[in-house]
Parts: sequence; structure tokens; C-alpha cells
Amino acid sequence: MILCAGFGTRLRPITDVIPKPLVPVGDRPAFVHAIDQLRAIGAAPLVMNTHHRADSFSAVLPPDLVVEHEEIILGTAGGVRNAESSLGHGDTIVWNGDVVAEPDLWALLNAHYHHHLQSSKSALTLLASSMPVGQGTLGISSEGFVVRLRGETFGRESRAVDFMGIQVLSEDVRSRLPMSGCLVGDVLLPLLREGAKIPVFLHDREWDDIGTPQALLRANLRWLKRTGLSSFVHPNASVDPGVRIHNSVVCSGSEIRGQGLVEKSLVLPGACASAPCEGVIALPPCGGRDSRVLEIA
Repeated sequence: MILCAGFGTRLRPITDVIPKPLVPVGDRPAFVHAIDQLRAIGAAPLVMNTHHRADSFSAVLPPDLVVEHEEIILGTAGGVRNAESSLGHGDTIVWNGDVVAEPDLWALLNAHYHHHLQSSKSALTLLASSMPVGQGTLGISSEGFVVRLRGETFGRESRAVDFMGIQVLSEDVRSRLPMSGCLVGDVLLPLLREGAKIPVFLHDREWDDIGTPQALLRANLRWLKRTGLSSFVHPNASVDPGVRIHNSVVCSGSEIRGQGLVEKSLVLPGACASAPCEGVIALPPCGGRDSRVLEIA
């Protein structure tokens, strides 16, 4: 399940126009990167939830994706619980729609199944990346279990990690989720307080959470590097002859006018940018306003 219902408040003003999972990273929306990873291992059914600007998704939804629209936003835990009938039986990979990563999902699932076999309790497994000790969103023990979360400690910390917003939930855990609420605050923390052992599987490659404009631009520049491109210009974009583009992503329906170099920039769908520019995100018109440009430090 891909979680796509949030408001994306940290990414405003971009999310006033485009819901965060639909914001492009390279040649496709962020949430489609997750779909591609899940489809590659044959995960099915594929389910997503929507709420904020839900109508924006209609043009890009793959035919094999089941959409659970939430008239009232239910939170990450409630969203998964609400989709129970669509998800069917079995363990479920839950993926935040604003996370772009290429994890080894088979290895994650194997670690999850191993823990489930070793424990008589319901199982869930978190994917995380390493951080310096004392930092990160989670602390883990030498055995790889969560011992620190949101300022609460549950054992001796030997390693710090960042939770990546990707996890595996057993069917039993899914069935006991609240009808509304947060997977971290309303599920993980209560389980830890009860003494549950929640394992963490480590991801050793780069990944991106596009939660802020700075992170979004960085994710696009990393995508260019991974794909070996010096720039990406969508065939439907319009670029003046005097414009040179380097290390930038120019999306469908956008325009670049003027003369000079556009570098380390992102021109969102329907936006208009002026050359020369560097380190900017160009936004499409919204609410009667013309295109705007965010300068990214």
C-alpha cells in the first residue's frame, strides 16, 4: 500500500498546487517510483489512498492500482485499516508516497518472515538507514530492535537510524489497526511500551524523502546522477532557442523563456521559468497568480 493522502504541509507552496506524491522526481511522479519497485517483485494487489487534491491523480493512475479515497483523512494507520478489504490476505508492504528509494524488498521480506517465525506475537518490520549514534528518528539495540522512538527509550541503544517510511505489517497487525490515527504514534509506540520487539532492516543506499523544497530538488538532482543524464527535458516542454539546460529537470507542459543557462533547477509541470537561473524550483500558476520561483539555498 502506498500512502498518498497527506497534506504535504512542509512542502508548501508546492503542495498548494500539486499533492506531494504527484510531485515529479525525474521523469515520473514520486509515488510511481514506489509502484515500480513494488511491481518489480510482483507485489499485488497494489493499493493507494487519496485525500488532498485527490482529483489530481486521475490522469496518472495505472490500471492495476486500487484507489481508496478518504473523504475524511484517516492518518497512516487508519488509511491502511480502511483499505483492509482491498489489500486482502497476507503481509503488506506499506510505503509513504513521498519516499523515493530502491531497497532490496526481497531481503526486507525475508527478514520480516524470519522474525515472524521466531516470535509468537504479531510482526512488523521497519526499513531504515544508518545515522550517527544519538541522531536519527530511531535508536536500535545490538540485536537490531527499536529501543528509541520520539524521545522514549526502551533499552540500550547501540546504533542510530532514520526510519524511511517503508515497513512490512503482518495481516494480524493490520486487522488491529485503529480506524484513524498514526502508525508511529498510535501503533509503534504502544507496542514498544508493551514490550514488543520491533525489528529494523537496514538500507545501505541513498534514498529521498521529498518533504521540503530543498529535499525535492536534491532528489531530482540525485535521479539525474543515478540515470546518467546531464539533464531531463520532457518532450512536451517548450524551451527558447537561447536557453541551455544543465543538471536540471524540466517537466511536461512547462516553459523556459529568455537566454542563458538553467542549472540545478526543477521546472514543475505547467510552470514558466526565465533563463538564466540556478538552484530554483519553478511553480505553475495557482489561484490567479502567475508562475512563481522558489530559490533553494
